[in-house]
Parts: sequence; C-alpha cells; structure tokens
Amino acid sequence: MKQTLNPRFLTLMCFILAVALVRIGNSAQISPISNFSPIGAMGLFGGAYFTSRWKAFAFPVLTLLISDVVINEVVFQGKYGILYSGWWWIYGIFLLIVLYGKVLLQKISVKNVILASLIAAISHWILADFSVWIGGGTDLRTNLPLSRDWAGLQQCLIQGFPFMKNFLAGTLVYSAIMFGAFELLKARYPKMDLA
Repeated sequence: MKQTLNPRFLTLMCFILAVALVRIGNSAQISPISNFSPIGAMGLFGGAYFTSRWKAFAFPVLTLLISDVVINEVVFQGKYGILYSGWWWIYGIFLLIVLYGKVLLQKISVKNVILASLIAAISHWILADFSVWIGGGTDLRTNLPLSRDWAGLQQCLIQGFPFMKNFLAGTLVYSAIMFGAFELLKARYPKMDLA
C-alpha cells in the first residue's frame, strides 16, 4: 500500500517554516520594532491545527529551536553561544502558548484568536519578566540589579510592558495572516479540512 503525503500536513509545515524565516529576518533587524515577533502566532497556530498532540507541540518547538540556533549562530555570530541564557524558561512559556492554541482554539473564530493572542501575550510578558527578575535583572533607571521585593518585580514588569505590547501586536498581526490564510485554503480546498 502506497502512502501519500497529507496536503494538510504539508501546508501546515509550510506555514510554520515561513514564520520561522520571518522570525530570523526580524532578528536581523529587518523589522525596527523590537519583539514584534511571529512566535506567539506560530505557537497558537500549531496548537490549533495539528491534530496529533505530539505534532502540535513538536513542530512549533523544533521550528523555534532551529530558528534560535540560526539567529544565534548567523545573526549574532555565536555571541551568546548556541542558545541564549534562560532559553529553557522561554521554551516552557512557548509550550504554554501551544497549549492555549490546543485548548482555546478548538473552534476558530476572530474572537477566539484575539482572546488566545491576548492570553498568550500577557502570559509571555508576566512569566518572561518574572524569570528576568528572579535571575537578577537590571533596573534600567539605575543600572543596578532589581530589588528582590514587590517593587523590583513591578519595575521589571513596567520595563517589559513595551515589549509585551509589541509581542501582542506581532501575535495579532501574524495570527490574522496565518489563521485567515489557512481558513481560506480550507474553504477553497476541502482536503485541507479534517472532515
């Protein structure tokens, strides 16, 4: 019995790979907006559309890993090693974003995609900035380490807020493109739909 390639799977992989290329270009300062990234949309998209749980998590995470290695080795010329400090924390947050896609986007609608994007961006902001604070991040006002109290955590969150806004904007824009394009493909080519 000859096994054929699933057009839905191939299309999903093309979407994920295209986003990785955009991310690499973004890190090379093609986009002047810091943290305007497609990775939130990629996580939500993978979680929403890959039917197999392992594929939903594995392909977006592998794409993130490969794009991180390319960014660190090519764009930053190995300045940070193969991966940046605290990468495991960011990957954990990214897995959470994929889970949001799996759980919150069982029914694709504009409202659900916006809600999932908001939750993904806010979670990323709070958890990533918490890791910066725990890791002894710097207070940008004084160039001293952030204090290990509520005021220090608040300052860390305040400093990270502009990056969260850009992450949210990137997640919303790239989600609109990715989810919109795939839904149009599903409407035009029935083989893309699961039914």
